[in-house]
Amino acid sequence: MSLPELSRRRLLQAGTAGALALAATGTLAGPASAADPDPYDTLRLRWVALLTGTGFDPAAEPFAGALRALGDRARAQQQTMAPAAGSLWPDLPLGSVSANITGSFVRLRTMALAWAQSGTGLSGDAALGAAVVAGLDHLVATAYTASATAYDNWWDWQIGSPQALLDAAVLVFPLLSAAQSASYGAAVDRSVPDSRVAAYSGTSTGANRVDLCRVLALRGVLGRSAAKLALASGALSPVFPFVLTGDGLYRDGSFVQHTWVPYTGSYGEVLLGGLSRLFALLAGSAWAVSDPQRQNVFDAVDAAYAPFLFNGLVMDAVSGRAISRGVQRSDLLKLQQDDHGRGHTIIGHVLRLAESGAAPAGQSAAWRAAVKGWIARDAYRPYLSDAAVDVPELARAQALLADGAVVAAPEPPGARVFGMDRAVVRRPGWAAAVSMCSARTTFYETGNGENLRGWHTNSGLLSWWNATSGNGQYSDAFWPTVDPYRLPGTTVSTKRLADAAGGAWGAARPDTVWAGGATDGRYAAVGQAVRGLSSTLSGRKSWFLLDDSVVCLGAGLSCADGVPVETVVDNRNLGAAGTHALTVDGVAQPATLGWSQQFTGARSVALAGFGGYVFPGGANVKALREARSGSWHDVNSGGTTDVLTRRYVTLWFDHGTDPVDASYAYLLLPGADAAATAARAAAPTVTILANSASVQAVSDAASGVVAANFHAAGSVGGITVSAPCSVLVREAGGVLTVSVADPARTVSAVQVTVDRPGYLSADPAQGVAVLAAGPPVRLLAELGGTQGASRTVTLRQVGSTAGGSAVLLSPVQDTYVRDGSYADANYGTASVLTVKETGTSGSGYSRRALLGFDTSALAGPVRRAVLWVHGAVADSGGTETDLQAFETGTAAWQETAATWNRCPAPGGALGTGRISSAADWVGLDVTAAVTAAPLLTLTVGQPAGRAGLAVNLNSRENAAFPPVLEVVTG
Repeated sequence: MSLPELSRRRLLQAGTAGALALAATGTLAGPASAADPDPYDTLRLRWVALLTGTGFDPAAEPFAGALRALGDRARAQQQTMAPAAGSLWPDLPLGSVSANITGSFVRLRTMALAWAQSGTGLSGDAALGAAVVAGLDHLVATAYTASATAYDNWWDWQIGSPQALLDAAVLVFPLLSAAQSASYGAAVDRSVPDSRVAAYSGTSTGANRVDLCRVLALRGVLGRSAAKLALASGALSPVFPFVLTGDGLYRDGSFVQHTWVPYTGSYGEVLLGGLSRLFALLAGSAWAVSDPQRQNVFDAVDAAYAPFLFNGLVMDAVSGRAISRGVQRSDLLKLQQDDHGRGHTIIGHVLRLAESGAAPAGQSAAWRAAVKGWIARDAYRPYLSDAAVDVPELARAQALLADGAVVAAPEPPGARVFGMDRAVVRRPGWAAAVSMCSARTTFYETGNGENLRGWHTNSGLLSWWNATSGNGQYSDAFWPTVDPYRLPGTTVSTKRLADAAGGAWGAARPDTVWAGGATDGRYAAVGQAVRGLSSTLSGRKSWFLLDDSVVCLGAGLSCADGVPVETVVDNRNLGAAGTHALTVDGVAQPATLGWSQQFTGARSVALAGFGGYVFPGGANVKALREARSGSWHDVNSGGTTDVLTRRYVTLWFDHGTDPVDASYAYLLLPGADAAATAARAAAPTVTILANSASVQAVSDAASGVVAANFHAAGSVGGITVSAPCSVLVREAGGVLTVSVADPARTVSAVQVTVDRPGYLSADPAQGVAVLAAGPPVRLLAELGGTQGASRTVTLRQVGSTAGGSAVLLSPVQDTYVRDGSYADANYGTASVLTVKETGTSGSGYSRRALLGFDTSALAGPVRRAVLWVHGAVADSGGTETDLQAFETGTAAWQETAATWNRCPAPGGALGTGRISSAADWVGLDVTAAVTAAPLLTLTVGQPAGRAGLAVNLNSRENAAFPPVLEVVTG
């Protein structure tokens, strides 16, 4: 199909800026006098603009060079294209490797860009345009056909190939006949039918769902299909709500893909990129994305993406197997993929989103300021000279940098702990990230031959950067050359592992649940119950994130692998020729490659240009300066085989072979020189209060922080807890702040006592009941269902707070009942309580639970009452549903006799809670129903009249996590 009023020459002369203007005014949809623009042409030209850019001079740098390079690539691809049976390019044979189909379409997309883009030397070239069309016809007729059976990798068929095909078709649209457009659409429909987005499951979730919607949207544009566009827009909606398990965005800023992998920097990038483009494409049209929950995505820019962006890079801690890609053999440009490149891509998405008009103006303005700061601070790889940044993104960035009205935002200070087993601290002079794993997250992800030696990347990896130095630490061939058994901050068994050990796609996960910690937003106490991949290693690790340091503790480290166990203090990449000075206790050490030494009782170590390390009380530390060589192919089967060499200084603790209850302690001081490090060792501000398998704790005189990770009930540093938890206390300026979290997610509520006098009142705080302001301060923190997030309360030395008491009551009886043909059946001895609302009567599938509590000993008014139940969705129909508590009559019942036909009826609705297929606590507010009585009955079900999902809850007969009634009186 072509447009008679819009010649190919006019499209090229107008450029993308002109195309957008034409699309906005509607002059592309038929006669110039038409009152309304054709919506499909408007969207098509808008997509062309998103692909080619607007508002730049193609003769000026950095655009001229980028466009010439694009033209050179397109020319080379045109010259080597040779349509034949079984291939379009000889080096990409078709028929068994699906990536070769995608690769062929990607080359055609590059050629189409060079044809549609000004300044490439091939703009509007007839031979090039004809070659693109011929190539598309060839692939759609012989490989990616309307009747093809998919083979090899599903992603190529459903995402990679159709996206590149549709982009190329839109770019050369004026050259296509209606029959050609239809044939391309039919090929896409074969691999990406509407049914691909019918259910939010499998490979149609998170970033993959956004990619599929992009295919459907462009299919709708090319095929002028309102139904396809409506489907694409509407099918984005499941991406927007926060999730409790599996793929997607979480309320605390976590982003997970492949169920077990923290993936903000890779799949999260794809999700943000796809959404920013689709929001921009569909804005103002009949198919604009209007779901109000899209605001979650806007908020995620600050909550999920910004915390991991630093000086233009995105931290490898959230990039999964992408860290291994480096330079790919298939990349004709041989551009290295690394943290700066991924960071630049995300920055481009944020700026595109800011200028799409989709988000609130205030947020968009803040994003522009943040982007300007990230770009301005990236001295390691300046954004505007990054060959991997596309022309449209270069144009937006250049315009932003030239806009004097936008003031670059500084790096925001603070500390964050994420439920996806990641923690980040940011200070004006540095930033650091901690990578952990648990039963909820993988040791590492491998797959498709990628990240073959990432075995220990989540065993406590502590990565860090200074504000003005070391920003290439992990960018400069780190992953192919670093010793994979000596990653910074990790504790590992040196047992040799095979490439891709443990299984693909995050299959290998530790059998422990403790990972995370407490934070008040400025400081954090972070901990991990470390386990070894294919190893017997076990132990406890903690990191306390302070103003100018990270305190690192390890305890209870035991192993029986028959090999040494090591904790790596650091492994600094010095680059290809670095000779950075190493100073130990004031003595400069040799800069000779191959030098090694064991230091006994070392107190301070400094590495020039990076930072320092303090060892409280002295420690035995090993050091090594070496050159290491490797290739990207060693860690990624698609990588180049070119041998790279980098120099390293490694510091580590050798715990010996098969250690029992080994420990370590050190402080990382980013940016500190030898003098500052020695001074801190001589006059420490940090005191280690405990470092055992049961509790690890520190106090910091400089900040007024006392922090502890309790793995059992206990006391340390004036803090007493009734159950395992993480606690951070800060006292400064007459204000006491207490933050509590449950990294293991096993506790419903914990009582915390802080021995601090002088506090009289507390600010209202969600999930925290202040039982006494002091002395001592007594709190009840509700931690169930928080997914490891912190509860924080602030106490002051003025005002007053009413005292109270709290009890946690176990049920004296419980059961569930079932309707229909089971209405006379009793389930009083079951270890689970099954509930489900079907919305129908007598089906036999509706179930509700009854729980009875002896509340006769309650005294005083009930301030708060929460019924805590633990369980998970167990239903093939979905992964999340609601639970609801109900007031229940006072009629007597017995758990071994109650049935649907013979039990008290549920009454008024009480609190609700959300539950998922990941077992967890759910708290239901039942305050209105709790009174002093010999038998208080509560019913748990689902909102009446609304079909839900089956949920299995632990009963009182279950040894693990039985129900609890929390009651606060006074």
